[in-house]
Amino acid sequence: MAKNYIGEGSVLEFTNSTGSTIASGSPVLMGKRLVIALTDILDGASGAVAVEGVFAVAKLSTDAPAQGALLYWDAVNSRLTTTASGNTQAGYAATAAINGDTTVNINLNQ
Repeated sequence: MAKNYIGEGSVLEFTNSTGSTIASGSPVLMGKRLVIALTDILDGASGAVAVEGVFAVAKLSTDAPAQGALLYWDAVNSRLTTTASGNTQAGYAATAAINGDTTVNINLNQ
């Protein structure tokens, strides 16, 4: 194994500087990447976050992304949307969602 090998990279440590606790399962922006907290992370503490995988995440209920549609993180409203403008690309819809659904299965950007 290479002497400089650190790890697989699908889970990283994230330091929470949001001002509040991040609940396990919550999406959070790590720079320009949407990640999912794998444990509760207290403000000022570090915890594990997933940087890849498929997760059910809140979405704009009127959006109806087809499977494979790009999804963007709307940080103002803490939800996914199909609207790119002003939002951060987060991944793509692993399954389709319909108008009225409050969540969508997202495959995080890799």
